[in-house]
Amino acid sequence: MATAAVALLALTASACGGGGKARTKVTPAPPRPTPTPVALTPQLAADRFRSWTVNDDVARAAGDERLALSWVVDGQYALTAAEFRKAAHDGDPVPRFSFGRPTFYVPRFQDVRTYPQWFVASVPRTEQGKPKSTRTALMAFILRSPGDQWKLSVETDLAPKAEPPKVVVDAQGYATALETGDTSVLIRPRDLPGIQATIAAEGPSSVASNVMASGPVTTGMNADIRAARKKARKHGLAFSSVVVATPYPIFALRAEHGSALVLYSLFRSNSLSVKAKDRHRRKPPIPPETAHLLDGTVPGYEIDYTETLQLAASDPAKPKSGMNSPKADVIGYFGTISKASAPLPKPS
Repeated sequence: MATAAVALLALTASACGGGGKARTKVTPAPPRPTPTPVALTPQLAADRFRSWTVNDDVARAAGDERLALSWVVDGQYALTAAEFRKAAHDGDPVPRFSFGRPTFYVPRFQDVRTYPQWFVASVPRTEQGKPKSTRTALMAFILRSPGDQWKLSVETDLAPKAEPPKVVVDAQGYATALETGDTSVLIRPRDLPGIQATIAAEGPSSVASNVMASGPVTTGMNADIRAARKKARKHGLAFSSVVVATPYPIFALRAEHGSALVLYSLFRSNSLSVKAKDRHRRKPPIPPETAHLLDGTVPGYEIDYTETLQLAASDPAKPKSGMNSPKADVIGYFGTISKASAPLPKPS
């Protein structure tokens, strides 16, 4: 027993190293392997599209919002979150969709290390249980880094009578991506959101109407804003609405005759409020279309709500000097209210 005690003391003294702290050997963690960039091909795009549709349907069938949101990004993230929240509020299942045979528009990236990479799918899409709901969906998928997964950034529905420009595809099945500042088209792709927003604000008399056609989400949106403002005044309320560009990506593809197909997003920010003279006695009513995004109470005198809009436009080639040109036309549109709040009253 004494021998064991002496041995223990000797071992302790040795470990202490003359009073110093014991040293623990640290083994560095092995470095994480760097994902290898993979060239984007039409075949890879088709595979990633199929994978996305399967995973999206699994999430919708299970009502799994977190899973669904892991497959979307940018404007589509906000729209998907709002879709799940509305279904939960209404007590309905989340809509599920069936897809027909897609056509892929896959840009050729000269360097596989170029990111983000993206492609567009044009595909018939039908809400399950509603056989007459089939529309042509234009869907832009994006990959921001080799270690990321392909996610849906834009999904918009082609207008029923719209004639989209024919995207040019070469013998190997590749399309040509345009820079957002490309000047070979009538409106630079990055300027399309601003032009549309200007018409929504100013109406058919806007100078911007010289280069973009009238339609439901250009001059029609302006008419909708004016009608909402008039309706609010009739009920002693104030209404304002502003359409603005987003920080989200713009996807532009070369089409026939020098034109382009462009997919992009917009925000429409709305505000409904009680006029100052009436604030002591009333609150603004909650618009029914925002109910699923609010808790049913209005602590102040204002309700703010934002729509996320996903759009597709046909952008004609820039005309030669002295020649007339057709106008750019918004040919695809989808959107809904994605955010709402009832802020506290500002201190007087």
